[in-house]
Amino acid sequence: MKVTELGLVPQILMGVVLGTVTGLLFPALAESLGLLGQLFVGMLKAVAPLLVLVLVMSAIANRHESGRDGRKMMMVLALFLIGMISAALVALLLSQLFPQTIALTGPAQGAPPQAVGSVLTDVLFKLIDNPINALLTANFLGCLSWAVLLGVGFRSAPAGFRQNLQVLADGVSEIVRYVIRLAPVGIFGLVCFTVATAGVAALASYAGLALVLVTAMLVMALVINPLMVFLLTRRNPYPIVFRCLEESGITAFFTRSSAANIPVNLNLAKKLGISEELYTVSIPVGATVNMTGAAITITTLTLAAVHTLGIEVSLPAALLLCAISALSACGASGVPSGSLLLIPLACSLFGISLDVSMQVVAVGFIISVIQDSAETALNSSTDVVYTYAVDQWGRPESALPVNSD
Repeated sequence: MKVTELGLVPQILMGVVLGTVTGLLFPALAESLGLLGQLFVGMLKAVAPLLVLVLVMSAIANRHESGRDGRKMMMVLALFLIGMISAALVALLLSQLFPQTIALTGPAQGAPPQAVGSVLTDVLFKLIDNPINALLTANFLGCLSWAVLLGVGFRSAPAGFRQNLQVLADGVSEIVRYVIRLAPVGIFGLVCFTVATAGVAALASYAGLALVLVTAMLVMALVINPLMVFLLTRRNPYPIVFRCLEESGITAFFTRSSAANIPVNLNLAKKLGISEELYTVSIPVGATVNMTGAAITITTLTLAAVHTLGIEVSLPAALLLCAISALSACGASGVPSGSLLLIPLACSLFGISLDVSMQVVAVGFIISVIQDSAETALNSSTDVVYTYAVDQWGRPESALPVNSD
């Protein structure tokens, strides 16, 4: 059997293995081969804003009136919030059961926000961004808001015009499919570069902290998310959960960007038969505000700083930390390590100085090879899981479409 005849996921796994071997045996080639990965992520990021704009605009302009679609979108948003709070609670429980400490050294570079309000204000201003600037800067909330407004405005346009919008959306979607086919090559380059430059030595001293982070994310992905799907669909949730982890999570693990994974998730949602009116909106929104993995990272690293300094954590303070982690996670950008600079916000709850909290951020960057990859995989796959669960809510019993191509 030819390699090209294998499915996309087996090809990606082959790319992971070959990238690991090449990075270990030929580290001198890492920078050159890493360019393949950078080009792949760059192509995804380039096409994603345009895809969101035209797909959402076309879907709204051509969809039939249904109040049910609006209710389902509100349910997806509610699941996003519940998921982030649940993730913070899981991280809190594990961090209390297995307390971690860190070696405080030097501060990290960067300018963290000063308050949760500034994060939420930034989100609001992104919504009203200039449409051209939103496309140029990959501001997905801005692209989404203009897509919704234009879609509503074009609902009364002639049928021929609305049909042309759908043709445009189909054309951009076809470009996305071509880009996604390059995933095995791109991930080969990303893995090769990561293995050759980072290796495992930098992670050894913080293995316990990384283990707590990854464990919390696995609990969220394999226990909490399936429970939410079951409560809505009353069916075995694991086929769809594993399908999303396989096709969305694996790609996001290596691209480490929720924004870059938007085309992958839109393609997966279409294959799963999710309502186009729902997923064309929920997937871009989820890539921006649904940061369950970020809530885990913020909570876990903050508590590691608390345990290092010997600060006692009361129950009200712990619950407030979970709420702050969930809210601030909404403002985490969909780029690699976007959640780390939000840690000082949570640390401020316990009177931890900015200098110390930025040292915690530095530790986060050390383990980001594992932390950020697992975080993005959870964030991105959860977008599709929750969208699917809400889409199936209220539908009659039927087989899960987990084997569709």
